[in-house]
Amino acid sequence: MREESARLREENEKLRRWQSIALAAAFGGYVCGIIRGPLPHLGETMKPIRTRVSGAMRVGVIGYGYWGPKHVRVLGSTSGVCEVSLIDSNPDVRKHLKSAFRNIRVFESLEHALPHIDAVVIATPPSSHARLALAAMQESKHVLVEKPLATSTQDALAMIDEARRSDVVLMVGHTFQYNFAVRELRQRIGAGELGDVLYIHSARLNLGLYQSDVDVVWDLAPHDISIINYLLSRTPQAVTAWGDSLALGGVNDLAHLRLEYGHPPIMPIMGYAHVSWLDPRKTRSVTVVGSKKMAVYNDLAEERLRIYDRGLGAIDEAASPDRPLTYRYGDIVVPHIRSDEPLAVQDKHFVDSILHGTRPETDGENGLAVVATLEAVAASMQQSKRILIEYNHPRATVTTLTERVA
Repeated sequence: MREESARLREENEKLRRWQSIALAAAFGGYVCGIIRGPLPHLGETMKPIRTRVSGAMRVGVIGYGYWGPKHVRVLGSTSGVCEVSLIDSNPDVRKHLKSAFRNIRVFESLEHALPHIDAVVIATPPSSHARLALAAMQESKHVLVEKPLATSTQDALAMIDEARRSDVVLMVGHTFQYNFAVRELRQRIGAGELGDVLYIHSARLNLGLYQSDVDVVWDLAPHDISIINYLLSRTPQAVTAWGDSLALGGVNDLAHLRLEYGHPPIMPIMGYAHVSWLDPRKTRSVTVVGSKKMAVYNDLAEERLRIYDRGLGAIDEAASPDRPLTYRYGDIVVPHIRSDEPLAVQDKHFVDSILHGTRPETDGENGLAVVATLEAVAASMQQSKRILIEYNHPRATVTTLTERVA
């Protein structure tokens, strides 16, 4: 009975995913302008990219896994996109799509799809990101790669160089940078509302989903690293990390990261991240502790962002028996946050960057900064010591994060 119930749930989920793709395919050329107007602070100060697409775009999505159907759905209702195609090497997936949904174009490989697309979204396992992206850019196709951009800084640098040589848009899917709760938090930090940032703590926990080609750090930590980089408008200089493989031998399913932001003699800001595939509760939260106020971003809560007027009194003075610590408890402010779907905002920004010839906010250098940090995390866990992060690229240490949001 339980097996039958599980089978029915699986079939219903598959049906729902197929229906999402069918709707996107059916209306892709006609439903436009769901997200209108310029996005705040997206692509405003980027170096122009000469290679543009005139008129509506044809976008291919590689990979029918977790993210592939989501991209097909949102791109199907994105203004500036006239056709969305799906590329998957699995013959069973292609057969089902062709028989069930005649309005969507299906290709078995990127090579077959290239003559029929202007841009491609790569939603395949990370080990294939660099190979597929390079093949597409060498044919002058614009590329959006799901996180992480690549599995090594060497591959990330090759992708950046090819994007420059081919004069195309290279963008990485750091989706949380397009989440308006995170953007609101960044604006308040930049405006000084929280005071000096003392530390940031991020938690990304759940039971699964275990991956076959990456560990929990490469699977989940790209989100946390990109969020902290974005909030602080800088990249870390060093990392200390530790973790463990508790359920599957050789695959880390639990990790803690300590990221150091800042150069001496300035006191560094610490960013902490806890990622796990082995936790009973799904958690997606970021806590920012400042000298004036504190903030909590909880992606799973109805009130996604809360600003706490709480803290310690006179924290710049040492406590003593004659001067004990005092605590301040003030109001809690819940800002109004736009409800736009971050993935839709991200994919719209990708399309706009191509159509207007602007560099995307989460460009190749932005992705390289995260990949370099991930490599340092892996080295720290293997060697059990603090590791300095080598970015190997002049723009990777600042990426698009040098300007604070006023």
